[in-house]
Amino acid sequence: MRITITGKNLDLTDGIKAAVEEKLSRLEKYFTKDTIANVTLSVEKERKKVEVTIPMKGNILRAEQVSDDMYVTIDLVEEILERQLVKYKNKMVTQYQSGESLKQEFIEQDTDDDEVKIIRTKRFGIKPMFPEDACVQMELLGHDFFVFRNADTDEVNVVYKRKGHTYGLIEPQC
Repeated sequence: MRITITGKNLDLTDGIKAAVEEKLSRLEKYFTKDTIANVTLSVEKERKKVEVTIPMKGNILRAEQVSDDMYVTIDLVEEILERQLVKYKNKMVTQYQSGESLKQEFIEQDTDDDEVKIIRTKRFGIKPMFPEDACVQMELLGHDFFVFRNADTDEVNVVYKRKGHTYGLIEPQC
């Protein structure tokens, strides 16, 4: 696996480069030698951000993490990528897709630990309300999203929290 490291608003020291290469080299057991990993390290308002993009045939494996410590962020991104790889492999094996970027030993390895399992079902009545009211209700419940019936359109919508204390609205498209 080839690793390309770029930096935004920070000097790439040998220590940081070595940490990235060390962590991502743990993923080499999953990929062929010609796979390219693009790593972007950046600093925004004292927050350290690491983005890793690994293009594969038909898919892109991507992880992004932010924290106060660059080395902790690198560790977190590596863990996320490893979990995504196991999920991707399970999906690929289920759908009999080609895994040209992955090593054959990894594809043939048996893993069922990341299978999707619904462990709890909640039922609740949905009353019509406006999106602004749904945002207030979401805040009162302390959730990151809220499902409601839109009083204007009479369709099921979802409001969700975004970064920067803003909200988003998901409406069905017919």
